[in-house]
Amino acid sequence: MFAAIVKLMRDKVRGKQYVVSAHARKEMLDDELSLDDIEIAMLTSAITERQRDRVTAEWKYRLHGEATDGRAVEVVAKFSPTGKLVVITVYTL
Repeated sequence: MFAAIVKLMRDKVRGKQYVVSAHARKEMLDDELSLDDIEIAMLTSAITERQRDRVTAEWKYRLHGEATDGRAVEVVAKFSPTGKLVVITVYTL
């Protein structure tokens, strides 16, 4: 159902066309995750849910993937109006 979105997200990650929010960076530190972990998680992920943001009405996506060490990771991301991928938050499961 979300194959085209997953492909676009993976292309953005491979092309380094993404940004990580301050909130996501804090969560990464809390869970001892690196940018490599986030990239691998997004490259191995599947979208589990699409949600409409209450404030902006933009679509955001919940993805489940794996960190470099095999830990299960959830990433919440969206596309910005400029077309960049924005990592909103990330955490281990």
